[in-house]
This record gives sequence, C-alpha cells and structure tokens, in this order.
Amino acid sequence: MRHRPALVTAGAALAGALALAGCSGSGSGSGSSGSGSSKAELSVSGPYMPQPVSADMAAGFLTIANKGGAEDELTEVTSDVAGQVTMHSTMGGAMREKNSFAIPAHGQLVFKSGGNHLMFEKLKHQPKQGQTVTVKLTFAKSGPLTVEMPVKSATYNPSTGH
Repeated sequence: MRHRPALVTAGAALAGALALAGCSGSGSGSGSSGSGSSKAELSVSGPYMPQPVSADMAAGFLTIANKGGAEDELTEVTSDVAGQVTMHSTMGGAMREKNSFAIPAHGQLVFKSGGNHLMFEKLKHQPKQGQTVTVKLTFAKSGPLTVEMPVKSATYNPSTGH
C-alpha cells in the first residue's frame, strides 16, 4: 500500500510535466525539433459555395491554415459534384488558373470572393442552398483533407454574416 501513493504522485507529476512541455512547445515558434515544427499542420475553416446561378459552373471558398513550421502546397481539388475543379488567382481584376497554391509555414491560404477561388466546372447537378458539397483537397506533402462545403445563398458574403 505504501507504493501506490508514490506511483500516483509520480504519474501526476509526469502528466503535469508533459502538459507544460506541450504548451511551451506549441506556442513558442522557436523552431525546436518538437512535433509539428518541421512539417505542415493543415486545417480548413469557413468553407462555402454560393448557390450557383449557372447550371454548369460554381465557385467555392475556404481558408487553409498551416500551424506547422514547413510550407506545403495545394496541388489538386476534386469534388463528386463537378467534372473538374480548378484553382484561380485574381490579381488586379485579372483571373488566372493556377496548378497549385503555396501554403506558408505559420500562415494561411485564403480563397475568398474577389480573390483566389475554386471553380467547380461541368457540374453533374446544380447544388442548392442548404445542401453540402464534398471536396477533397490534395497537398504536395501532407495527406489529403476532405471538406464538407455548405451551399449558401447566391449573395452570401461571410464578412457580413459574422
């Protein structure tokens, strides 16, 4: 019975030390060799598709955040709702199709109305407001991410929706 309290105390101390190490390592940005510092850590937020006004084409928007210490690259986007999904940049009012987009370390890639965006072409059916479209994002280094993209009204603008 004497050994049990010592083991519990040692276990609690170890758990506390690990929790502290996890906190200091994740927020320091010191470039330490802890997990996540040498690879991309990708997550997606704010995905949406305005209800398409065209029967064969739609746009899509989302933000990909990279909390990791290494750059990655979005290389392909696919969806079961479209025959093809292309990526576009918009600079100075001119739209250009791109084969990939860099996602900087400790940064983000933003697809928004009037800027970078996804184009869903050759729609197999016209998504309607309230439905969800499944999108697969493929990266150069990280594993693929599957995103559920809600279909919003044709005039939806997230800057006014928050």
